[in-house]
Amino acid sequence: MFYANLAMSGLVQGLLLATLALSVSLCFSVAKFTNAATGDFMTVGAYVVVAIQAVTGGSLMLGVLGSCIVTALISLLAYWLLFRHLAHVSPIMSLVASVGLALFLRSVLSLFAGHEQYAIDYPIARAINFHGFLIVPIDLWVALASVALLALVFAVLYLTPIGLQVRALADNRDLARAAGIRSRGVMIVLWSLIGIVSAVGGTIIGIKTVVIPDIGWNLLLPGFAAAILGGLGNPLGAVIAAILLGICQELSTPMVGFVYKTIFSFAVLIAVLIWKPEGLFGRVEQVR
Repeated sequence: MFYANLAMSGLVQGLLLATLALSVSLCFSVAKFTNAATGDFMTVGAYVVVAIQAVTGGSLMLGVLGSCIVTALISLLAYWLLFRHLAHVSPIMSLVASVGLALFLRSVLSLFAGHEQYAIDYPIARAINFHGFLIVPIDLWVALASVALLALVFAVLYLTPIGLQVRALADNRDLARAAGIRSRGVMIVLWSLIGIVSAVGGTIIGIKTVVIPDIGWNLLLPGFAAAILGGLGNPLGAVIAAILLGICQELSTPMVGFVYKTIFSFAVLIAVLIWKPEGLFGRVEQVR
C-alpha cells in the first residue's frame, strides 16, 4: 500500500500541475509564446482568496469566485496593455516581457502583503485508513475541484462555438481570419480562461501549502516541463503529461528523496525530448 499511497499523492500533485500546464499550453496554442507570468497569476489568485476570506469571515466559495473574477481581469489587462502590442514581434520578446510582468506582480504582492505566510481556510477532516490506503479528504476535494475545472475548460474548447474559434485560430491564424473569425474576441476569451484556471490553481496550491509571493514561481518549471512534455500548444497533452509527471515524482521519492524528487521528472523530460522533441502528444511542423 506504500506505493499506492505515493501514486495517489502523485495524482493529486499532477492534477495541481495540470492547471498550470494547461494555462501555459492555452497561451502558447493561440498567442504563440510561453507565458512566464502564469505562476504569478496563480499567486495573485491565492492572495485574493486570502483577502476575501479575511473580509467575509472565511468563505472559501466566495473567495474562489472573487479570485476568478479578479485574476481574469488582471490576465485581460496583461493582454490588453502588454501582450496585444507584442503580437507581431519575436516570441522571445513576448517571453521576456512575461518575465518582467511576473517580477512586477511578485514585487507588488511583496510590497502590500509582505513575505509573511498566509493560509487559506478550508474544512478540516481526518484521514480515512482503508486497509492501509490513506484517503485524505482535502486531497480528494482538491482532485475533484481540479477535474471539474479541467472538464469545464475542455467543454468550452470542444463543445462551444467560441471554443471552435479558439482552436481554429490556434491551428491556422490566416485561415481563421479568412473565415471571418475575429481574433480580438477570441483573445479576450483565451486570456479570461487563463485567468480563471490560474485563480483556481492558485487556490489549490494555497490550500495544499501556504500562501507566499513565490508559490506560483516555484511550480512554474515543473508546469513548463509538463506543457513541453505533452507538446506545447496541446492542452489535453499538457494535462496528461502533468499527471504522469506528478505520479513519477512521488514514486521516485523512495529512490532520490523528497528534496530531489523533481529531478526525476526532468530526467524523464530530457529523455522524451531527445526521443521525440515535439513532445508526447505534439506534432511536427515544417518551417518554410
